[in-house]
Amino acid sequence: MATLEIHDLHVSVDAEGGPREILRGVDLTVKQGETHAIMGPNGSGKSTLAYSLAGHPKYTVTGGTVTLDGEDVLAMSVDERARAGVFLAMQYPVEVPGVSVSNFLRTSATAIRGEAPKLRTWVKEVKEAMERLHIDSSFAERNVNEGFSGGEKKRHEILQLELLKPAIAILDETDSGLDVDALRVVSEGVNRVRESGQVGTLLITHYTRILRYIKPDHVHVFAAGRIAESGGPELADKLEEEGYEEYVKGGASE
Repeated sequence: MATLEIHDLHVSVDAEGGPREILRGVDLTVKQGETHAIMGPNGSGKSTLAYSLAGHPKYTVTGGTVTLDGEDVLAMSVDERARAGVFLAMQYPVEVPGVSVSNFLRTSATAIRGEAPKLRTWVKEVKEAMERLHIDSSFAERNVNEGFSGGEKKRHEILQLELLKPAIAILDETDSGLDVDALRVVSEGVNRVRESGQVGTLLITHYTRILRYIKPDHVHVFAAGRIAESGGPELADKLEEEGYEEYVKGGASE
């Protein structure tokens, strides 16, 4: 069972006047087969956590540890983290001009699996996954995310998730910018991966609507760069009714 363990993680970013601390001691354990929802207001550090785990160079880890099955994630390069099983679905997926979706997916699968998938079975695998996500087959020959709508970009992120089968999936505000139909399709894709029991999911959001489709095992409230409270799905219901004001006030007083 793959386990991601985050202990006392501190992260800073360069700003005017010097480094600014964003994460202030995050502790979290995500086991394979579990779904954890990270919820909190804008600016609380949720996306910083996601990108720090993936190895974005903008963020500097100043303290703490992150391990995956006991291996030091922070010592790994970005591509090493991906091969180890850390997957990030970005809030704002970037365009990759000159690289087709089909080439991108097969190259990624080759890196993860250690060998190129057999072409005939791979084409079938991709086609079936695209159909499940309501992605037109013509997208396979288009450049990655180039000219894609917001919903199409998010479906492509989940297509990668389904095909690459990571150990830990970090989904950074996957519901952002999606209409109801796209949200349902994307959520169904996430749930298919979850049902395998082979992936630990870290779902980052500040709205509860996606949790109507993807049921978390654990909910954590993020405020002022750390986890302010943890609980079960009922905590999300509380946030729906009361919002984040009490946590924002608590963080501001520290």
